[in-house]
Amino acid sequence: MLWNVTLTLLKGLCTTTEIFFLTLLFALPLGLVLAFGTMTKFTPVRWLCNTLVWIVRGTPLMLQLIGFMYIPGILGHNIWSGEAGRMMATVVAFTLNYSCYFSVIYRGGIQGVPVGQREAGQVLGMTRSQIFFKITLLQMIKRILPPMSNEIITLVKDTSLARIIAVYELTFTGYSFMKSSGLVWPFFYTGVFYLLFVGILTIFFNFLERKLGYFR
Repeated sequence: MLWNVTLTLLKGLCTTTEIFFLTLLFALPLGLVLAFGTMTKFTPVRWLCNTLVWIVRGTPLMLQLIGFMYIPGILGHNIWSGEAGRMMATVVAFTLNYSCYFSVIYRGGIQGVPVGQREAGQVLGMTRSQIFFKITLLQMIKRILPPMSNEIITLVKDTSLARIIAVYELTFTGYSFMKSSGLVWPFFYTGVFYLLFVGILTIFFNFLERKLGYFR
């Protein structure tokens, strides 16, 4: 029985892992774009980006998932049909949500780099892109790694919200045993998989922090 439950939960874990990596793939670069948008001197773009970040950070992720899934259908455009559609809606909602949180972390990291270092790069004749990639970016990564790792670990647990729109992820898989067989323990057994996932990420981020220790 334990083996069968484990195999079934592993299938749910595959979906959870897919949501996790696809969200990071799109949210990390989009968050950087939003960070620059919130810092730009072009007022309409800055206002638009700040408003988007404010709305997304101020509303629950669960509400955003439901909105992305069902509002297009209410408007007569059912773009998220089938299992693949629900998965796509989940990734879009997660990407938008986490890119807004990442943008705030990026902005704090960029603004935390002393202005004098950027001015020194200008004195040396470096272009703006060279200053960003050779001076600002590396120090920014060191500064944002702890809060970024915390958000990424939170993402692992937030994937459980995808069950709200019937995405067959890890928690949904464990809950299905309660509905079909009346078994409660598989639902709590999912915690073991989350702990292992988070444990691997924690080891990885600790390794990165040690590697970036030379910026102290």
